[in-house]
Amino acid sequence: MSKVNKHGSAGRKLRVAVNHVEFTKYSEREIIQYDVELQPEGGEFKKLPPAEFMRSVFDQCMRMHRASRLGNTLMVYDARKIAYAPQRVCGPTETLRLEVSHSEAGRASKYTVQIREAAVIDPSSVTRFIRGEAGTEMADIQPALTAMDLAIGSVAHQGMVGFGRSFFTRAQSMLTSGGLELWRGFSLSVRPGMDRLYLNVNTAVTAMYMPGSLLEALLGVFDLQSVEQLRGHIDQSRAREMSAYLRGLTLYLRHRGITGKRKFAVKGVTSAALDRESFEWEDPGRPGHPETVTIAQYYAKRYNIKLRYPYLPGLVGRKNAIFPIELCEVAENQRYRGKLGDRQTADMVRFACQRPDDNRKRIEDVLRQLNFAESPVTAAFGLTLTSRLAEVESRVLPAPTINYARASQEPTLSPASGAWNMRGKRVSTPGAPLEFWAVLVLSRQRDLPMNRVQAFVTTLVDTCVQTGYGIRQNRPPIIYGNLNADLGREMRQACDAINLPPKRPPQLLLVVLPSTNAHVYQTIKNCAYTTLGIQTQCMQAKNMQKPSTQYCANLCLKINTKLGGTNQALTPSHLQKLVHNKPTLFMGCDVTHPAPGEQHKPSIASVVGSTDFMGLRYSATLIQLPSRQELVSKLQDAVVRHLKLFFKGTKTKPRHIIFYRDGVGETQFSQVRDRELIEIQRACSSVEPGYKPEITFLAVLKRHNTRFFPLNRTGDRTGNCVPGTVIDRSVTIPSLFDFYLFSHAAIQGTSRPTHYYVLHNDAKFSPDEIQELTYHLCFTYAICTRSVSLVPPVYYAHRVADRARCHMVDMGVGFEDASSATSGYYGGAGTSTRQTDDPDRATKIIKTHENLDETMYFM
Repeated sequence: MSKVNKHGSAGRKLRVAVNHVEFTKYSEREIIQYDVELQPEGGEFKKLPPAEFMRSVFDQCMRMHRASRLGNTLMVYDARKIAYAPQRVCGPTETLRLEVSHSEAGRASKYTVQIREAAVIDPSSVTRFIRGEAGTEMADIQPALTAMDLAIGSVAHQGMVGFGRSFFTRAQSMLTSGGLELWRGFSLSVRPGMDRLYLNVNTAVTAMYMPGSLLEALLGVFDLQSVEQLRGHIDQSRAREMSAYLRGLTLYLRHRGITGKRKFAVKGVTSAALDRESFEWEDPGRPGHPETVTIAQYYAKRYNIKLRYPYLPGLVGRKNAIFPIELCEVAENQRYRGKLGDRQTADMVRFACQRPDDNRKRIEDVLRQLNFAESPVTAAFGLTLTSRLAEVESRVLPAPTINYARASQEPTLSPASGAWNMRGKRVSTPGAPLEFWAVLVLSRQRDLPMNRVQAFVTTLVDTCVQTGYGIRQNRPPIIYGNLNADLGREMRQACDAINLPPKRPPQLLLVVLPSTNAHVYQTIKNCAYTTLGIQTQCMQAKNMQKPSTQYCANLCLKINTKLGGTNQALTPSHLQKLVHNKPTLFMGCDVTHPAPGEQHKPSIASVVGSTDFMGLRYSATLIQLPSRQELVSKLQDAVVRHLKLFFKGTKTKPRHIIFYRDGVGETQFSQVRDRELIEIQRACSSVEPGYKPEITFLAVLKRHNTRFFPLNRTGDRTGNCVPGTVIDRSVTIPSLFDFYLFSHAAIQGTSRPTHYYVLHNDAKFSPDEIQELTYHLCFTYAICTRSVSLVPPVYYAHRVADRARCHMVDMGVGFEDASSATSGYYGGAGTSTRQTDDPDRATKIIKTHENLDETMYFM
C-alpha cells in the first residue's frame, strides 16, 4: 500500500492524550525466533501442560544454563512453542538440548528443553511501515511486533498472572457470584503509528476461578448456603451447570494418602452419588479377594477417610479415576472462559467502570510499576520508551440537523451533546396504523392485575398518538398466559383473541415477561419469527407497574420501526451532498463466532442493506459459516438480494454501495477486502451485465485498546471526549486511510472510540467527507434519541446476529456442526439443512416468515 492522504481538516482542533507510550528507540538488529519443545523424562506430553507450568520450567532452564550454554543471552518465551532472542544461542541448523530439574508440589522431575532456530526477523520492516513506504503491509510487520510484544510482556510477567498480552493480579480483585472473582490488570501491545512506534497500555478486568475449597465454590455456583441443600437435588440441570463450571478447570486433590498436592483436570461428573457409585477393588492387605465397594467405602478402607458428603457425585479424572468433591481444591491463577451470568456481568461492569481521569492515572501507575528503563530484557532487545502518555491532535466535527415530522413543535434540532428527547416531536414517517394487536401477559394476574395492564396500555396509546404514530385500536384484547406452558400455543391463543379480517395476520403482540429469562425470550422470538410471522414487542412486567411516558415513547419508536415507519432523519439535501448526490445502498456486515467451549457451533454472518434513499429502513440476511471462519461465503447471494430490495423500495438501482464490515482483525484486511470486494462486484454484474456501481468498503473495529483523554477540561460531563471527536493523525496506521471516531456521548466509564478503516474508495471520498458521513449516520439509529457509538448498518447487523439464535432449531443448540466444510445461506429464500446420519442432530436454519422477511423485525 502506498502512502495516502488521510488527514481531514474540518472541525474544531483540540489536543488529547492517548494511552500510548512512544518508543524513543528500538533496535533494527535481527531478532532470532526459536521453536521450543519441552519434553518430560522418558517421553513426551500428550497434551501441552498449562502455560504457567511451561513458563516455570523454561525460566528454571534459563537460570541454570544462561551463563554456561547460552552466552548470557536473554530469551523471551510464549509459554507454548516459541521463543525469541536478540542474538543466536545456537547455529542455524543446530538443535540445542538443555536438561533441567523442576519441582512442583514437593516432587522433582526432569525435563529436556529443545531449542532450534525457526526464523530470522528483520525489525527494519517496522521502520519502513511506519514511514508509509510502499510494499509493506500490516501482516508483514506482525512477526517483529509479536517479538517486541513478548519482550515487553516478559517484564510484566514478574509478579503478575499473564494471559496473552494481558496481565492481572489478585491484589486488586473483588468476589462475585458463582465461585468467581474479578481481577484488575492491564494489557500491553506494540502499535505502529505515523513515523513512530508506540506501546499501547490499557486497563483490563477478567473473571478468575476462586481458589480454595471446590465445595465452597460450588455452593456459590448454585447460590446455596449449605451443602445439605444439595442432598438429593443434583438433577440434570444442576449437573450441567456444575460441568460447565468445571470444564477445563485444574484441581488439587489433598488427603492423607497423598504427599503434597496432586493436580488433575476434570473430565466429567458421575451420574450417581459416591455412596452408590461402585467398582470392583482388591484390598492390598488382602490380595486375591476382590470385592465390590462404593467410592465412599473405598476412601474409608483405603485411606481411612469417612466422607462427610457421600450423597454428592464424584469428579471423573484421568483414566476414569473418581475423586470426592470435598477433597478437592481449585488451583490458583485460573481464568474463567465461560459466559458470565447476569449478576456476574453487572458486577463486571461496575468493577471495570472508571472515569477517564481515574483510568489515565491507573495507566500511568502501571508504567511506573513496570519501570521499563531498568529492565534488562528491554535493554537486551534494544527497546527504550518515554515515561509519559503521548498527546495527539483531534478535531470535533459539528453535529448534523435531525429532522422530525413538520407537525412537531420542534421539527429540527442539532444535538451537539449527542442526546435529545421526544418531547414536542413526532416521528418523521409513521408506520402502518396499529389496529390488529393484543397484549399477552406471562406474569401471574395477582402480581400484575388487569387494571394495571389497562392503565399501561392507555398510557402507551396516548404516547404513541402524541408522537405521531397512529393507533386505531386503543383497547386491544389482554390475555393472561402460562409461562410454563407451550409458549407457541399461548401466543396463538392471544392472536386468536384479535378480531381479524379473513387472511389478515396480526400486526403486533405485546408480550409482558416477569423476568429477563433468555430462554423464554428466545422461544417467543423463535415462534414469532419463523412460525406465526408476527411482530412482537417484549417488555418486563415491572415497567407496567407505574406507566412512564418516557418508557412508552421508547416502545413507540420500536413499534413504529417494526411496522414500517421511520423516527428521525438527516436533512435529505445534506445527506445527498455527503454521498455525492448518488442513490446509495448502505450495507453492514458482521461475523459472530460461537462462545468458548462451543466449538461445535457455526459462525454466523449477518448482512443488512438499506431499502430507501435516506438509509433509514433496512432488511436483513443471515449466512451460516463453518465454525470460526472469518470470510463470508456466499456474500454474493446476499448482496444480490439487497440490490433487488433497494430497487424495490426506491425504483432505482444504487450507483454507490457503502459497505461497513465489522469483525475483521487488522492482519486480515487485505484478504477480506480482496475476497469480499470481488463478491460484491460479482453480485452487481450478475444483476445486470455491465452494472458497476461505485463501492466504498470500510472495516469497522470496536474491540481495541486505544483510549483518548481530553486535556484542560475540554471533555463532556463524564470527562470523556465529546461526540464528534475524530483522530486521524499520529496513532493511526501509516499506510491506511483510517480514523478513530467518538460518535456517542458516554453514560459512564471511559468511552471507547470506533476505529474505521477505508479499504476501498471508488467514490474518492475525502477524509472530511467519509468522517462526516459516518458520524452523521450515527444520529439515525432507529430506536433511541442518542447518537450511537457504531455506524447504524453495523449496529443493525449486530442485532440481526444476536437474533440469529432465535431462527435456529432449539434456538441455537442445533447450530451446524463445526466439522462441516459447507456454508448455508438463507434470507429472502430457502432454508439450509445439514445432513447427518443421526436425524436428531440434523441442523436446520429456519427461514424468517414471509410476513417479516423484508421488515426490521430485529429491532
